[in-house]
Amino acid sequence: MLVDSHCHLNFPELLKDLPAIKQAMRDHQVGHALCISVTLDDFPQVLALAETNANFFASVGVHPDYENITEPSVEELVRLADHPKVIAIGETGLDYFRLTGDLEWQRQRFRRHIKAAIASDRPLVIHTRNAAEDTLRIMQEEGADQVGGVMHCFTESLAVAERAMDMGFYISFSGIVTFKNATTIKGVAKSIPLNRLLIETDSPYLAPIPHRGKTNQPSYVRFVATELADLRGDSLVNIANASTENFFTLFKRAHAAH
Repeated sequence: MLVDSHCHLNFPELLKDLPAIKQAMRDHQVGHALCISVTLDDFPQVLALAETNANFFASVGVHPDYENITEPSVEELVRLADHPKVIAIGETGLDYFRLTGDLEWQRQRFRRHIKAAIASDRPLVIHTRNAAEDTLRIMQEEGADQVGGVMHCFTESLAVAERAMDMGFYISFSGIVTFKNATTIKGVAKSIPLNRLLIETDSPYLAPIPHRGKTNQPSYVRFVATELADLRGDSLVNIANASTENFFTLFKRAHAAH
C-alpha cells in the first residue's frame, strides 16, 4: 500500500473529479493521502475532505508564496490544528524563486509556523525554493528539531538533505524525480536512507512521467515509487512499505485518525 504524503485535493481541477480520483487511488493501491493547506481561507475545505474521507488527513498552514493576506498567528494555527484529522502544520517555509524584494515577512511567517508546530506537537511540512540556507537556519534557530517534519518536493542537494535529516526531518520526492533532466535529484534519491524516505504527488502539479504535463493526482504516486525503486535497485513493494511506514511514524496522529 502507498501513501501520497502531499496533495491539494481541494483545488478545483481535482475536487471536480473526486469520485474518479478516489477510485484511481484504490486501483493503484494508494491507501491514504495528506491534503495540504496553503491559506487559512481554504483550510475549511481541506479539513472537510479529511472529515468526510477516512483515508484523507489534513494540514493547516499558509504557503510562503501568498503575499498580502491575513497573517496567521501562532495562536490561530494552534487552535485550528486542534482536530484529530489535522496531523501537520504547513505547508510553510521560504520561496525566493517566485517573490523578490524584502521577504522578511516570509521569514517571520515561517517562524510562527514552527512555533505553532511545537505548541501543537505536530510535525512540519516545509517548502523551500532558492532559499535552502535561510530555511535551515530558521529551522535551527526556532527548534524545528523538537517536532521534525518533511522537506516536501525535495529539489536541493544531498548536503541540504543531510542537514535536514540531522534535525529529524524526512525527505519527500515528487514526480520531478522521474524527469529525465533531474540528475541531481535522482542522485539524492539514491542516497537517502530508506527510513527517511517519503513520496508524494504535490498534485495537481508535477505529474510524473508518463503523465508529465497533465493534471497530477494521488494515484500517480505509484510512478514516483517505481522510479525510486529503479534508481535504488530496490523493489516497488519495499519502497511502498517503507514510505508508508515512515509516513505513519512521522505523522503519529494519523494512526489514531485512521
